[in-house]
Amino acid sequence: MAKVAFQGERGAFSEDAVITFFGDAESVPYRSLGEVFEAVLEGDVDFGVVPVENSQAGSINETYDLLLEYPLNIVGEIDLRVHHYLMTLPGSKLSEIKTVYSHPQALAQCDEFLKKLNVEVIPAYNTAGAARKIKDNGLAGYAAVANRRASEIYELEILAEKIETNPNNYTKFFVIAREKAKHTSNSKTSLVFGVKNQPGALYASLGAFASRGINLTKLESRPSRAKPWEYVFYVDFEGYIGDEACAEAVAELEKHASFVKMLGSYPRASD
Repeated sequence: MAKVAFQGERGAFSEDAVITFFGDAESVPYRSLGEVFEAVLEGDVDFGVVPVENSQAGSINETYDLLLEYPLNIVGEIDLRVHHYLMTLPGSKLSEIKTVYSHPQALAQCDEFLKKLNVEVIPAYNTAGAARKIKDNGLAGYAAVANRRASEIYELEILAEKIETNPNNYTKFFVIAREKAKHTSNSKTSLVFGVKNQPGALYASLGAFASRGINLTKLESRPSRAKPWEYVFYVDFEGYIGDEACAEAVAELEKHASFVKMLGSYPRASD
């Protein structure tokens, strides 16, 4: 049975992603995303599952920084449908709730509901961790935003269901490992690159894909940690790195870029 690391407490959305992708696996919780990457690198677990982007709140920047930092590979992805629930100690009323805990991403995804509720929102390191805190400390007048499974694990009562602002709320997760994924006919590739400080460098870099008809499904810039006011670019594109056109595009990219790091070629998430 595979051991799979995730960030958070039991009942976290990341654990839902583990279950969705692996089915029967031993899920191992870690407090931070950095600890998940470290556990995979050191061989304490076989895989890690980390969130990378939400359809409403956008990218999880810490994950992208860690993908650049660690010598690991993306070997799969999960598009998880996310429903948020407001939960509290049994017997509480919605009118009694004054404070809501949850992960900042979850709070952002439920911003319209929470504004109407007129409560204080306090960020927590994890959705399920917020639920556990209310349970363990018997916090009356407090609620957590988390998934339904968290309410069952921590014996909390749901006061409001599916409170996310976006009715099509999804979070994308990457599966990371030390080994590379095998070739499939439904692959996509992720990489990160920097551009040389010269006119047209980014245009020429992206032209390596456009000239070969390769579809870019994501392009996002992040500040470089190496030098202020310089940026790196994260790219996802359709195809496997071993395919002729993809290999040629990356080879041309390397001529224009200051560096290129492959993050992985892996099967796309099922629709």
